[in-house]
Amino acid sequence: MNLITLIDFTGTFVFAISGMLIAIDKKFDLFGVIILGVVTAIGGGTLRDVLIGSTPVSWMQNETYFYIILSGLPICYFFNTSIHSLRKGIFLFDTLGIGLFTILGLKKTLEFGLSPSIAITMGIVSAVFGGVIRDVLANEIPLIFRKEIYAFACLFGAIVYLATRLILPEPIAMLISILSVILIRILSIKRNWTLAFHPH
Repeated sequence: MNLITLIDFTGTFVFAISGMLIAIDKKFDLFGVIILGVVTAIGGGTLRDVLIGSTPVSWMQNETYFYIILSGLPICYFFNTSIHSLRKGIFLFDTLGIGLFTILGLKKTLEFGLSPSIAITMGIVSAVFGGVIRDVLANEIPLIFRKEIYAFACLFGAIVYLATRLILPEPIAMLISILSVILIRILSIKRNWTLAFHPH
């Protein structure tokens, strides 16, 4: 298994769990939990692949994605101990997911010969749109539309990747970039950084 496939599968797994945890929090039935896990895990990547012309989209070419998503069910069962720990779990897995999928989407778009600015956009699409679909289905305001830093963390990590790949080995540049997304997201919550826009 190469590094890109590992990142893709790991991102799929953690995003599936974040979707399932929200579904459990909302008291969805088993089918609803699975559906929310699926759309969270593959929604952003599907939109990215359609936009850049990579069809059939990745999950249609490999049924392993569905096995990975379903493997999140027992993990979610053990997280379902209290609302407090559930919310911590949702944040953790969602943050890991956006870090992994930002760089995956960015790199895949670059490999299609598209410009760095388009690649950054597709990295953000990969990272956040599964969560947008998840939140809409769960009757929540999507995180990308709230004041807390979310898509900006993806933007920061994408720029870090484009810069570091010029001077560092590819795996190290990818790792630094993924960690950058995760770090910005965590610090923004701990220190209450926001992008609030309140014109007078």
